[in-house]
Amino acid sequence: MLVGVDIGGTFTDLVLSVDGRLHIHKLLSTPHNPAEAMLAGLQAVGAVAGARISHGSTVATNAILERKGARTALITTKGFRDLLAIGRQNRPVLYALQPQLPPPLIPREWCFEVPERLDYTGAVLTPLDIRALDAVLDEIVAQKIESVAVCFLYSFINPAHEQAVKSRILKRGLLLDWQISLSCEVLPEFREYERASTVALDAYVRPVMSRYLQNLEDTLPTESPLLVMKSDGGVISAASARQQAVQTALSGPAAGVIGAFHIAQLAGFDHIITLDIGGTSTDVALCPGTPSRRSEAEIDGLPMRIRVLDIETIGAGGGSIARLDAGGALRVGPESAGANPGPIIYGRGGKLVTVSDANAILGRLDVEHFLGGAMQLDLNSAKKALKILAKSMNLSLEAAAQGVIDVANVNIDRAVRRVSIARGYDPRNFTLMAFGGAGPLHACAVAERLEIPRVLIPRYPGVLCAFGLLIADVRRDYSRTVLQRVTESTIPNLQSYLDAMIQQAQSDLRRENIAETDMIFNPLLDMRYAGQSFELSVPFSGDITAAFHDAHQRSYGHAMRERVVEVVNLRLQAVGSVEKPVLEPESVAAHNPAPLQTKNGFTFYDRESLLPGAQLETPALVFQLDSTVYIASGWSAYVDGYRNLILERQGS
Repeated sequence: MLVGVDIGGTFTDLVLSVDGRLHIHKLLSTPHNPAEAMLAGLQAVGAVAGARISHGSTVATNAILERKGARTALITTKGFRDLLAIGRQNRPVLYALQPQLPPPLIPREWCFEVPERLDYTGAVLTPLDIRALDAVLDEIVAQKIESVAVCFLYSFINPAHEQAVKSRILKRGLLLDWQISLSCEVLPEFREYERASTVALDAYVRPVMSRYLQNLEDTLPTESPLLVMKSDGGVISAASARQQAVQTALSGPAAGVIGAFHIAQLAGFDHIITLDIGGTSTDVALCPGTPSRRSEAEIDGLPMRIRVLDIETIGAGGGSIARLDAGGALRVGPESAGANPGPIIYGRGGKLVTVSDANAILGRLDVEHFLGGAMQLDLNSAKKALKILAKSMNLSLEAAAQGVIDVANVNIDRAVRRVSIARGYDPRNFTLMAFGGAGPLHACAVAERLEIPRVLIPRYPGVLCAFGLLIADVRRDYSRTVLQRVTESTIPNLQSYLDAMIQQAQSDLRRENIAETDMIFNPLLDMRYAGQSFELSVPFSGDITAAFHDAHQRSYGHAMRERVVEVVNLRLQAVGSVEKPVLEPESVAAHNPAPLQTKNGFTFYDRESLLPGAQLETPALVFQLDSTVYIASGWSAYVDGYRNLILERQGS
């Protein structure tokens, strides 16, 4: 038995796989204690002892965004106490007269320095001063610090001094092993600010994640292994997540991309743009034959050098609040009504107009069919609230509701353009994969704006992130800074480094209960032209110089093939394949299914009754437990062998 559990801002979703058959469940999230909804959902779907439970969560994300992490201290090289505060001195808004920079996670009074220094080869210039270190540790105890981040210069080459600090803390019994985060373990790469920021983030969320995971494990059956989603779309054990908490910082939308690509491939589409619209946010990603990943990201303006799926997130979801700004312009999001009180139509005390309210007023959410008919909608209260907004805009009720939807779609359109056109890809050559509770409501409009010819809506769009957790493989990432120009000796040197990394990866995957035959290793190189400041990643195979020139040509439109190329970092992606539910296609027979009814100009269909080969009349609404699908005029719709809905623009 396999169970995927995705905890979102509004709903908690579960997908259960038993002998390849999928069962879904959806319930409102419990923001005060996210585990409460998860455990209630597991009981509802009948998860038994021994079931593998894969879990996606925003615990680490929220701890950072809300500044509710642990009391964390930083220990660094003497003279670099203000490393986190100084940063790169970037201006987030170029022409802002008074730029507002996010404050460091660790305040200056908890940033400590000790005498020690290595040179660029890792040789010791100044030995670590143990007496000074003990004085710092005494102050850390006095400040009741919960976790410590350690980041010394050049520790990515020689980790001895950082390891000595950890040994000293453990020897004195001040903290436990998992409460100490070393930059040589979290990010053994050059660029001291990014390394310090990443290790600070890791230490900041470790105690929060540890308490959360311990609470779950204490409640779950001991025979049930718990896997946690990472930001790169892989999963790791709960024990590993405690030691690599920063790896979960952007894991929320990752499972959706993994699940979407898996289903799209089965359906015959491997070039997709994912559109995941939930209650709070919209996440979009480009998959040009495979999910795209990158080796750096930001969260709340703080750099984080970890492997992540290339996802663009904006504050536009079903719960996004509509309002007029100071100039009288209509704005939608990023503020959200969340799960409590939620949109007005939920009848839970919401007072502010949201995207879901506008969809309901336009008839795209039906009061009798929402959440499989289990949740009645308060349409009258939504109309009263929107009438007030419409009066302020001098518009009719329906025009105001359409305006809210249009503004939300424009925001989503911009996000899709950033992951496609801005990266050199034409969205007209892709299929839009729409999911999340609200994704199928907006898919046709977004596709029309971008001239995308086809929309794919999976069998269970509202719980696709939970499904993605079921099929996500175990992933571990390793890196090493090289900083060598490409010469005849480069490849042998890189291969020796790679062999050592593979040995470490094999050992780690074995601890994750992965068999040798299920291990896959993908080496990458971060490369650049000599003199450049930033790198591009290319596979470590064949002619690496030619591969880099080609990558530079694709990314920037030109290549300087006469320039010297250097390798900056060697990376290894270690993948452990896990058991997955096997989805088999059914036979397809073209037919016209009987609709539930015709109402407000829409033909209503029950998703459960749509068999492979069904061809739908449009415009239509398709109802199911986890979502509602809106098929606009000018689109055809049919059901494929996997019971996906395939929408195609007529005349495209």
